[in-house]
Amino acid sequence: MEALMPIITQLTAGAAGGNAASAMLKQQAFGVVARTIVGAIGGLGGGFLIQMFGGEAAATGLVMQAIGGVVGGGVLSGIVGQFLGKTA
Repeated sequence: MEALMPIITQLTAGAAGGNAASAMLKQQAFGVVARTIVGAIGGLGGGFLIQMFGGEAAATGLVMQAIGGVVGGGVLSGIVGQFLGKTA
């Protein structure tokens, strides 16, 4: 279970970051489910990058995974939304 906690944190934070970024950018190019999935994928990527750069301490590492997930999910969701090109 300890090995899954960073992945779950990244997925959850990425989904939240993706939806938040899409809401701020007023993107309506894709629905909530798609934003959540894209955000979760971005969260995995962002968390992986944080892990590569040394966010491995127990408590601090989990917080850093969450931050990386939110940022990664938001960035990927923003990129995909802009690529699809429909904003309100």
